[in-house]
Amino acid sequence: HPPTPTAAEVEEMTPDQRARLAAELDDVEIVHNQRKWPIPGTRAEKRAERAVALWFVISAIAGLAFVVAFIFWPFEYVAPGQPGYTMYALYTPVVGGTFGLAVLALGIAVISYVKKFFPDEVSVQQRHDGASDEVARQTVIAQLAKAGQDTGIARRKLITRAAGAAAGIFGLGLGIAAIAPLVRNPWKGGADAPLWVTAWKPVNGETVYLRRDTGDPDEVSLVRPEDQEAGSMETVFPFRESDRGNEEALQAGLRGSDTPVMLIRFRPNTTVVELPGLENYHYGDYYAYSKICTHLGCPASLYEAQTQRILCPCHQSQFLATEYAKPIFGPATRALPQLPITVNDEGYLVARGDFNEPVGPAFWELRSS
Repeated sequence: HPPTPTAAEVEEMTPDQRARLAAELDDVEIVHNQRKWPIPGTRAEKRAERAVALWFVISAIAGLAFVVAFIFWPFEYVAPGQPGYTMYALYTPVVGGTFGLAVLALGIAVISYVKKFFPDEVSVQQRHDGASDEVARQTVIAQLAKAGQDTGIARRKLITRAAGAAAGIFGLGLGIAAIAPLVRNPWKGGADAPLWVTAWKPVNGETVYLRRDTGDPDEVSLVRPEDQEAGSMETVFPFRESDRGNEEALQAGLRGSDTPVMLIRFRPNTTVVELPGLENYHYGDYYAYSKICTHLGCPASLYEAQTQRILCPCHQSQFLATEYAKPIFGPATRALPQLPITVNDEGYLVARGDFNEPVGPAFWELRSS
């Protein structure tokens, strides 16, 4: 084993000398090292270079197609049979296919470059424990630089440009995919923005009934006060007569992320604390709270009739149903929004308006009730 030179002596070495020293210091014995293209500039080498560059170009084109599709392809829901449904149905396959092709082509290009241009080398290294010293750190950089020289990457402009384009466009696509959801305006629509309103909001004076889910989306089962036992809870969803026979509207009412409501009937003479201004949100012993936890949006659907607590099974937040569903345990910090309800002339429970607050996880732009 040669004596270890000082850092000053390493500074005076050429890059090739540093690379050889790095191998010696690491107890590496190079048994075989043969360049793939001993004579540079041959036709075979040019063909190999073009083949590698082609995969980088394919990756760049696929990455560009992904960016264009992600931004401009129509993605808003269109019902089957409606104009534009085919384009909507192709959105996910196109975005997924172009992204997958960009990744695949980039991987094939890198592997092809290694196979076609990296030298055939067989080395044996003795294993050592502990951190490397300063000299080893200096020489390893030279070793990496020499590896780049041996593969001829610096003179292969076609590959470097194609690889740069592929990596740049692919990185741009990832950046757009990550940032795009943050730049869309969630307040588009003003007071009717999706974060402010739900399907419980009456439109054009149409009555919004409380409906139970029977498992059949086409079956409409409305709720009457006498249907529910005291000390019990039932999950209900919004229904309008204009939805009847409309499969899409019926499904939206049952599957909307902000539509599930817990309809709780307290036992007689239960003391209930109500927020100022919300005293008339209940109907008799019936109180309706959003089922969506204000922590991270899980379904807070467990109800303890003895303790009057509503529990979220995801992160163990607990809300006191008899005190405007305020949080009393766990990470949630905001009460569950309350839905104003009453009974109409037909004897059915109906919503008198939308929730008193936005439904779902708490955010920083809450407006007053």
